[in-house]
Amino acid sequence: MSVRIGIGLAGYPFSEPRAYWRWVELCEKTALDSIWQTDRMLSEQPFLESMAAMAALAGATERIKFGMNAIVVPFRDPLLLAKQCATIDYLSGGRLLPVFGVGRDSAPEWRTESYGKPAQRGRRADEALALLQRLWTEERVSFEGEFYRYRDVSIAPRPRQSPLTCWIGGASDAAVRRTARLGTGWLGGTQSPAEVRAVIEGIRKELTATGRRIDPDHYGASVAFHFGSWDDPGLERLASARAGSAEQARALLAVGDARAILDRLREYRDAGASKFVLLPLARGDAALLEQTRRLAAEVIPEAHAW
Repeated sequence: MSVRIGIGLAGYPFSEPRAYWRWVELCEKTALDSIWQTDRMLSEQPFLESMAAMAALAGATERIKFGMNAIVVPFRDPLLLAKQCATIDYLSGGRLLPVFGVGRDSAPEWRTESYGKPAQRGRRADEALALLQRLWTEERVSFEGEFYRYRDVSIAPRPRQSPLTCWIGGASDAAVRRTARLGTGWLGGTQSPAEVRAVIEGIRKELTATGRRIDPDHYGASVAFHFGSWDDPGLERLASARAGSAEQARALLAVGDARAILDRLREYRDAGASKFVLLPLARGDAALLEQTRRLAAEVIPEAHAW
């Protein structure tokens, strides 16, 4: 397996746009594999809109790949989403890494009453994912489903990647089945190595039933990290927000020096993951840049050599 590490943002922690672009420039100059943006439409805290952020990254970078972790499919029109992904991948020379999920049933977007009912989100996502892949590869698409009806539609230009990857997020039984039926990879959220192993094993079991194949290299995990100590000011609050509680945070997250972070990543690698999105636990422009620099300098060389 080829281990590769990207860096992700759960929100928008920068003081102003120029600080964000300094961070992107730093990522581009290092050996980091990719940049990731969490998808939120509605939130009290600032979040960049994922597809707009992907388009901006396509124009601002030349080497690094980028992805959304994970785009909430029921909140997007599949034709528009297919066109956006195709355009961004085409203009970036094939550097888009799309990951798709169904979202939480408690997400505030459901209160807008514009996306159907939360209980329908899985079926809606399944239809949309099937449509996305057809729109990226077929000359003309007609479709009659429960939620979407297309007659003789097509998009151009197509994605540069052929086929464009379609990674799935989520850890439920439905997500496992969805990955086995429709996905080309799987990327987990904040989960323990044991939980990641269980999902990967579940997907592989389902693949046996479906007759499909997913590359053994296409399983990933998300891990929050911090160079420093648990005693650093504000860290426990940031970690608890990421993991749910201080106790869970200490069990799940990677905090300490480079060796501690590598040891935690090795646990996930041994569970079957080879692609990683690392989320810096830091606040303030200088702290985020420093965490990113240290990740690139002290962790990437050894991890990418595994």
